[in-house]
Amino acid sequence: MKTVFFDIDTQIDFLFPAGALYVPGAEKLLPAIARLNRYAAGHGIPVVSTTCAHAEDDPEFRHWPPHCVVGTAGQAKPAATLLERRAVIPSRPQRLDLAGAQQILLEKQELDLFTNPNLPRLLEEFGAEEYCVYGVVTEYCVRCAAMGLLDTGASVRLVSDAVRSLKPGDSERTLREFVSRGGVLTTVEEICGG
Repeated sequence: MKTVFFDIDTQIDFLFPAGALYVPGAEKLLPAIARLNRYAAGHGIPVVSTTCAHAEDDPEFRHWPPHCVVGTAGQAKPAATLLERRAVIPSRPQRLDLAGAQQILLEKQELDLFTNPNLPRLLEEFGAEEYCVYGVVTEYCVRCAAMGLLDTGASVRLVSDAVRSLKPGDSERTLREFVSRGGVLTTVEEICGG
């Protein structure tokens, strides 16, 4: 079964206490995210890593504190989450050149990764039957990814021990909705094995 992993917004501004929009406890995800990404690379599974890529005056900052401004340390992904061969897909229409890429850095300026106009073509090119989703924040960007990928008709697994939330109640509602729509909860160990 053709599978694609989606590593959602695992960037310094979200993962670490000094980050501009820190998700409490998210730094503890780093070993799980690194393991999932390395597992994918070792098994020929593409990894799409969404990354917020904001301008200093981004409209999203009317709703959220400034974070992941392009060129800042906070916008970067921790080295442990990066694979050797990468391609960047900005949030403007362009020709896709994924030759040899293990990891696609899909930039976005909004919560929903589907606001990147290149994503439908990317999904079509992959032709995946299954997606595996993990990262931050469960009830926001992870939710957008998981629900949007379910809408494609593919099978979607969400790695429950490789996500973090801002509000546990909102996270629980998100996970219940995900399962009620046909999504499957899994764990890092179930995916990567011993």
